[in-house]
Amino acid sequence: MKAIIPVAGAGTKLRPHTYTQPKALIPLAGKTILSFIIDQLHEAGIKEFVFIVGYLGEKIQEYVKESYPHLDTYFVYQNERQGTGHAVELTKAIVGNDEVFVALGDTICEYDVKEVMDSPYSMLGVKKVDDPRDFGVATINEDGFIESVVEKPAIPKSNMALVGLYKIKETDFLFDCLHHILQQSPNAGDYNLTDALDCMIKRGAKFQAFKVKNWFDCGKKDSLLESNATLLKKFGGVIKEEYKFENTIIVPPVSIAKGCVIKNSIIGPNVAIGADTTIQYSIVRDSIIGSYTNLYEVVVDHSLIGSDAAVKGLSRSLNIGDNTEIDFG
Repeated sequence: MKAIIPVAGAGTKLRPHTYTQPKALIPLAGKTILSFIIDQLHEAGIKEFVFIVGYLGEKIQEYVKESYPHLDTYFVYQNERQGTGHAVELTKAIVGNDEVFVALGDTICEYDVKEVMDSPYSMLGVKKVDDPRDFGVATINEDGFIESVVEKPAIPKSNMALVGLYKIKETDFLFDCLHHILQQSPNAGDYNLTDALDCMIKRGAKFQAFKVKNWFDCGKKDSLLESNATLLKKFGGVIKEEYKFENTIIVPPVSIAKGCVIKNSIIGPNVAIGADTTIQYSIVRDSIIGSYTNLYEVVVDHSLIGSDAAVKGLSRSLNIGDNTEIDFG
């Protein structure tokens, strides 16, 4: 089985951070969004990964090759963003007849990955939501099999949203349906994987639904910070090395990467700090701070601060991208 991870999107809802790095590499609870996905699938036994890259794709390649040299990795460029269906169709030559597990590059879920892998059926991950109109929606029968899927319906037939996890055994069937959809509407501009899955179901493919325990939204600043706090609480904070931070109080859960210098500060709760960051005379809580960043005499709460940033003398909520300098002194 091969894993397919589409990470070609521009991540516009997380700007300014995604001007300089892909959404999948945004830091989260001491890791990156992408590393949570790769680690889950690799621990379940998958060793071959196909990444569909586009916007800032070279950074994805560099990160994967440096962080996961032991994996068999392939990179496919989606030069024009034409949806998840088009992205997956680009992997046909690499996938061949292998079974695939497609995990969208901004989807972090808690579920029994091994159980899904071992199932004799193709499977789609679902989660009950209050308003399913912004998601792909699955209609599920009494036996747990999916009768239909539709992308962002105006009038949903159920409240079971597709979470972006798809185990597909009949890959030849999948690529036939993708080809059919692309040929049917050559000028559509946006081809959803959901439409290909519904095509497969209508032609007789059987998909079973599996419910995820948790679905962590990483699409916007507020939801990213909420997911960061939840994941830190769930898995515990990590301090990479045995540091003794001078005159500093750490309020768990907190994740602090290697090389950080922290003095005369209060850090936490729910804070993730990237590598080689310096924080002095500051209070930081419920925030994500990037690498190589300098905070001096600040109070930041519910903030997302990028890498190579410098902030001095303020107290408020921030959303600051990379390579930024702010002095409120």
